[in-house]
Amino acid sequence: SGAIPLARAADRRAFVEAAAAGQPRALANNRYSADIVAVACARDVLRDVPELRTDNALPRWLMEMAGIPVEDFPRRSRLGIDIDGPLDLVLLGEPWLATLTDAHTLQARTTLDRIRGVTADRGAELVIAGRLSAATLAWLERRTASRTRALVEERGLRTAGPDQRRAASVLGALLEIEGPGAFGAHLARLGDAAIVDSRVLLAHRYGADERAWPVMEDRFASDLLLHERVNDPWLRDLTRAAAEAPIPILLGGHTLVGPGLRLALRQRV
Repeated sequence: SGAIPLARAADRRAFVEAAAAGQPRALANNRYSADIVAVACARDVLRDVPELRTDNALPRWLMEMAGIPVEDFPRRSRLGIDIDGPLDLVLLGEPWLATLTDAHTLQARTTLDRIRGVTADRGAELVIAGRLSAATLAWLERRTASRTRALVEERGLRTAGPDQRRAASVLGALLEIEGPGAFGAHLARLGDAAIVDSRVLLAHRYGADERAWPVMEDRFASDLLLHERVNDPWLRDLTRAAAEAPIPILLGGHTLVGPGLRLALRQRV
């Protein structure tokens, strides 16, 4: 599993102790989109769990349907880091980065360096779009010199129930009209650099079920801005537009615009 690679001994101990509790309770790294969950009295508590669309939704089911108290660690951003793909290894740096070839990561690393330069400039503006939290936005305001233009969309995307509305994105709607090739030009009108949660755009186009999305290999190549390795035509055009834009644009998932943002900007987590 790529969950919580930056966890410390005390973090792991807390999960073990939670699982050993005598009363039903749960502890998650993030109660709204969990990568790791410790459940006390698990045999009884989990007996009636239905088939969930993703395992990230388990804490929400425990709270809302089973009435089980769920705690998490909102101030331990390191526990939100999850290795879902190669870009996450780039964000983590060494020794994780050593598992990838320099040629495959060069474009993403160069883009990250350019974005860091923008965030250090008081006259510049960073565009960030996707499943951002209020805490992430507050952190950006405190820890970066640049201004921030944020588009917050589809929080809870991976834990949404089947009866909720279809995923929708303002940026995705714009690309419906003008096509993915216009992606870079539009973002360049809004700021001097951009970090975009591309999974929200995929959900807008293909639906929230990841089984309908371009294959994992395409998504990972897109995250590294390797458009020539992306087979899906729509995602390939989007990735090319980001890679060739006049401003640095990085694409990724929830980790990039959430807990991994500190790593992207080389801040301590």
